[in-house]
Amino acid sequence: MAFGIDDAIAAALKVVDKFIPDPEAKQQAEAELRSSLQTWDKGQTETNTAEAQNGNWFVAGWRPWIGWVCGLALAVQFVVGPLAVWAFDVAGHPIQAPPALDDMLWELMFGMLGMGGLRTFEKIKGVARK
Repeated sequence: MAFGIDDAIAAALKVVDKFIPDPEAKQQAEAELRSSLQTWDKGQTETNTAEAQNGNWFVAGWRPWIGWVCGLALAVQFVVGPLAVWAFDVAGHPIQAPPALDDMLWELMFGMLGMGGLRTFEKIKGVARK
């Protein structure tokens, strides 16, 4: 399950509960925080939509490019590299394994797969872009 705006609001409200003891001030702070985060979320959604609909490939294509780079890096790290090491070893010409990629690659991949899941959800609900 992805971390969404409601989760961000809930986490922020826990912080408000700890630092603002006055019930009225807490209620006002919660209302301002909720409004601010919802405004930010709406703005980010509008930005994402504008980027996706842009006719310029440089603007609209950066997310797919990151996906291809991530997929290629994972393929090299976990398929191509190990198979090459094995094949050269079997052929009698052992080679050194390629250097390991940073673990942050997994975080990028899972984040992008989460967005892919949301896109699938949009398609199922019939709100996918034509």
